[in-house]
Order: sequence, then C-alpha cells, then structure tokens
Amino acid sequence: MRAPGPVLGARPLRRAIQRDIEDALSEKILFGEIERGQKVLVDAVGEGLLGEFTFRGVPWERVSDEQAAINAAEETVASVEGAAVAAAEG
Repeated sequence: MRAPGPVLGARPLRRAIQRDIEDALSEKILFGEIERGQKVLVDAVGEGLLGEFTFRGVPWERVSDEQAAINAAEETVASVEGAAVAAAEG
C-alpha cells in the first residue's frame, strides 16, 4: 500500500483501504472463506509494494466486562513498557 501525501488529505488513504482491504475481504466473504458471525483478523505480511494483507475468520469469544477491563489494562502496561524500553535504548 502506498502512503498518501499530506496535501491530498484522507481521500487517498480511504481509497487505499477500500482497494486493499474492503475489496479483498468482500471476495473472502463471497467465496465462503469467511463465514457469517466470525470475527475477521487482518494482518499484514511483507512491506512496501510487496506487502499484502491476510484475512482469517475466527469465532467470537464472549468476554465479560471485567475481563475486557483486565485485557485493556494489560495492553496499556505492555505499551508503556515497550515505550520505556525504546526510550532507554534511544
């Protein structure tokens, strides 16, 4: 995916998302690779012009509000720890 220039605003980014993610995901749904009711995990493989998105359908997991809060807190701690390590190395 090419990076849009700041002069053109968000429209080129919107078109890139449409082309690279929405179109490919639509095909996966139409051909039955992603089933109704699944959560879709989108990942990127490779970089630059050789990079591509991958899509994987997985079952939804019901998470209690308490578990969701714990998960969010753990993600925040990991993010802060990562930033601290990067700052120490920088």
